Amino acid sequence: NYQLYLLLLPGLLWYLAFAYRPMTGLRIAFYDYNIFKGIAGSKFVGFKNFIDFLTGRDFIRVFKNTIMISFWQIVVCFPVPILLAVAVTEMKNKIVSKFTQMATLLPSFVSVVVVCGMVKELLAAEGPVNKLIHMFGADKIAFMSEPGWFDFVYIASGVWQALGWGTILYLAAMTGINTELYEAASMDGAGRFQQVIHVTIPGIMPTIMTLLIMDIGGIVTSSNMQKILLLYNPLNQQRADIIGTLVYRMGITGGNFSYAAAVGLFEGVIGLILVTSANFLSKKFTETSLW
Repeated sequence: NYQLYLLLLPGLLWYLAFAYRPMTGLRIAFYDYNIFKGIAGSKFVGFKNFIDFLTGRDFIRVFKNTIMISFWQIVVCFPVPILLAVAVTEMKNKIVSKFTQMATLLPSFVSVVVVCGMVKELLAAEGPVNKLIHMFGADKIAFMSEPGWFDFVYIASGVWQALGWGTILYLAAMTGINTELYEAASMDGAGRFQQVIHVTIPGIMPTIMTLLIMDIGGIVTSSNMQKILLLYNPLNQQRADIIGTLVYRMGITGGNFSYAAAVGLFEGVIGLILVTSANFLSKKFTETSLW
């Protein structure tokens, strides 16, 4: 079957060149890296950069922010596509069903830069949302400057943008469910809600667990750093600052590449531990796993 291996070769070469080869540069995390001297000419400092991060004043804050933002993203964003997929399949009016799928999928094709620009305009002090709030007699809310509102803004915009794509994945999984199971459940007296609980949900459980494992594994790494940077400002920094933005500030902006590499490596190791643990627990309790 050498033809199949030849089809696999381009993807394998891409990963070797752009995913695995750059990993050799991670060793700068153990050096006081100087861009003019290179890794060979830089001083080896061992775990100093890791210790500086773990004992630094920013560690508790950025680690807590990263965990909380990712946690609420899973709690809120993860079940919504499942509910929408079930609702779409249960709609009797096919025109409404197709329109719902199209309307929720379109935001997935909008650039995150455009989404963040829209969010800022909508939630500005003189934006439409605050004008509506003021119209009902309430005080205007500084959504983009009050740290307490950052999680809501980030999660709500994330649900709007990713809802349609997640729904497609579950709809595709539902097409693989044997229709005879619904017929048998109906003959046993099960209503539509009971069929969803006892047929649809178990039928898409492998897909649910696979996506959940990936989301859990990305609790510290999957936060959309680009989106956070675009919504980021000095007024909400206390709540918006995460590990990814710290790496950006220290590495790209501050030029402290060794420290940034150490923080990024720490983030990757935690993510590996989480995805491995989630995979083990899923395999043990649901018999569904990534490997």
